[in-house]
Amino acid sequence: MFLAWNEIKNNKLRFILIIGVLTLVSYLVFFLSGLANGLENMNKAAVDKWASQGVILTKESDINLPQSSLKLGDYNGEGTDEYASLAQISSIATSGNNKSNVAIFGMNKNEFIMPNVTEGKEFDKTGEVIANDSLKNEGFELGDELSLSSTEEKLTIVGFTNNAKFSAAPVLYTGLDTVQKIRYGKAADNYHDQINAFIIRTADLSNVEVNENLQVVDTSTFIENLPGYSEQNLTLTMMIYFLFVISALVLAIFLYVLTIQKVSIFGVMKAQGISGKYLARSVIAQTFLLSIAGVIIGFILTIITGLFLPDAVPVDYNYLYLIIYGVVLIFVSILGALFSVQTIVKVDPLKAIGG
Repeated sequence: MFLAWNEIKNNKLRFILIIGVLTLVSYLVFFLSGLANGLENMNKAAVDKWASQGVILTKESDINLPQSSLKLGDYNGEGTDEYASLAQISSIATSGNNKSNVAIFGMNKNEFIMPNVTEGKEFDKTGEVIANDSLKNEGFELGDELSLSSTEEKLTIVGFTNNAKFSAAPVLYTGLDTVQKIRYGKAADNYHDQINAFIIRTADLSNVEVNENLQVVDTSTFIENLPGYSEQNLTLTMMIYFLFVISALVLAIFLYVLTIQKVSIFGVMKAQGISGKYLARSVIAQTFLLSIAGVIIGFILTIITGLFLPDAVPVDYNYLYLIIYGVVLIFVSILGALFSVQTIVKVDPLKAIGG
């Protein structure tokens, strides 16, 4: 460690460059991690809000909520602690110059999927909705009348709730009757019992009994089958993994070049009785110090960046993941240094000093 630290102090510029590269790589890894987590939450926040263990859908729906169509009488709650009925449609809501894609959830007020109201009041009448508070950032306010695409029905925002997005769209919560009017118009009375799913809470999903046309899906599987959810997460995760490999390769190249430049110095040191193992440990210690510095600076820059990002950027940092990724970056950096260690161990003192 003494040799490693002294070399860093005496060659500040070259080692600052290495720290700079590691800082940029770690910064990108941390930011992508926050972006992946933020996008994940945008897709499933409303589902997490249910705090449920499973979802009952039709078998033909391919675990796709909008494609599932069943009736209120298709399930009586057998095998569950409690269950809730859910109808869901997607639309474009417009109020004045404000426009947003929304997911509309229809439900019974007395069931557990009813959200907590953070501003305003709960819906009481047909056409009243509770909106996700992200819509306030788009200019929507309490009392706004919303026009919807493909229907003449109007909705009125009477309250706001938080953390309610489904497939990246803010959710509007309302009664089942409102969803049926939006979906079927004047024929709504004929389809008053039509819904898309039952949301269930139970300690054991295997105890839930449904008819042959329905299926019970655990909530995690339901989330994984949300449109684009798995593909999006896989893409960002693969980018992070590639950055780990790039980090190891870049550091290996830097250290190898530095090692080649110092072969004669290592030869002299070996001739003076300093063992190859000591020199190898010095390089590993040096790499450890450089990677620690790069990761810490990258972490600080990531947090600072998060403070200035607009709400429209879906970044949400999971600090446990950031710590894990930081440790992995340090580990792969040390792996990259092992390539240079082999060169040091094989240095012949006589050849290195021109003997």
